[in-house]
Amino acid sequence: MSFTLGTTSMSPPIALAPMAGITDRPFRDLVRSFGVGLMVSEMVASQEMVQAKPGVRERAELSADVENTAVQLAGRDEYWIAEAAKQVAGQGARIIDINMGCPAKKVTNGYSGSALLKTPDHALKLIEAVVEAVDVPVTLKTRLGWDDNCLNAPDVARRACEAGVQMVTIHGRTRCQFYKGSADWAAIRAVKDAVTVPLLANGDIVDTASARQALEQSGADGVMIGRGAEGRPWLLAEVAHHLWATPAPEIPQGDAFIQMVSEHYRAMLDFYGQDLGVRVARKHLGWYMDEAGTGPAMRRAVLTEKNPAEVLALLPEALSAQIPEAAA
Repeated sequence: MSFTLGTTSMSPPIALAPMAGITDRPFRDLVRSFGVGLMVSEMVASQEMVQAKPGVRERAELSADVENTAVQLAGRDEYWIAEAAKQVAGQGARIIDINMGCPAKKVTNGYSGSALLKTPDHALKLIEAVVEAVDVPVTLKTRLGWDDNCLNAPDVARRACEAGVQMVTIHGRTRCQFYKGSADWAAIRAVKDAVTVPLLANGDIVDTASARQALEQSGADGVMIGRGAEGRPWLLAEVAHHLWATPAPEIPQGDAFIQMVSEHYRAMLDFYGQDLGVRVARKHLGWYMDEAGTGPAMRRAVLTEKNPAEVLALLPEALSAQIPEAAA
């Protein structure tokens, strides 16, 4: 199963979910290196990006001109989100994704993200503004609804498609669930039945078995994987291999795993600068050490060390126990 969005081939139909502070340029580049999938930038606030407030451009590094990359925008104002869309399209963005799923209070309190599910008429105006502003495909990522009393994703998605959205991604939770409980993949089917464009299922997809189950229960055309890829940047390629017979990724083990992690660490230092890079890298190193089964004393030593050279010196021992589990 495959489809295209403008010049982007969704073959196989699998994507890396945007996760603030996690799916930055270094991590997306690493996931991309395993060979498959659509990369989605971290969510970028439209007005702040257009006005170039400090840190936004630097943090984003949208990879707008990189193949198989979508730029995700959030906003509550038609003018600003349209201007942001024009700006990233001018930088070479091939796909623009509209965020209507982020549950964070700092986003929803500003009436962006999943808060837009409470005002579908206003949400539609934002979608129409973006579609009219650019010539590249526009996609939408959202949730089942605001809460159990507002499960309006089927109607919102249908109207979005009528307005010109070319793909929809649904996280199988409401906003008020945040990330608690389990994603309801079966509930996504009502959204799939309401739209005429490809749909990706998202939420709690952490391996091949869960991806297959999500597809079966939702009827979706593909999957989007987020937290499951933390510490396992090869996961998208591995799932794609098992589900859609793409080439099997070479999962790094032993020295190759240590080298991959070390290169990712250096890439984060180059991207953020040493002081910030050391701090940002800790969560990734923690996930890699989860994969490796690193003991608590060594884990603490790596995550509290402030000197990058010392961190790199510790990694071979810290990661030496790594034996990645193949996806079921």
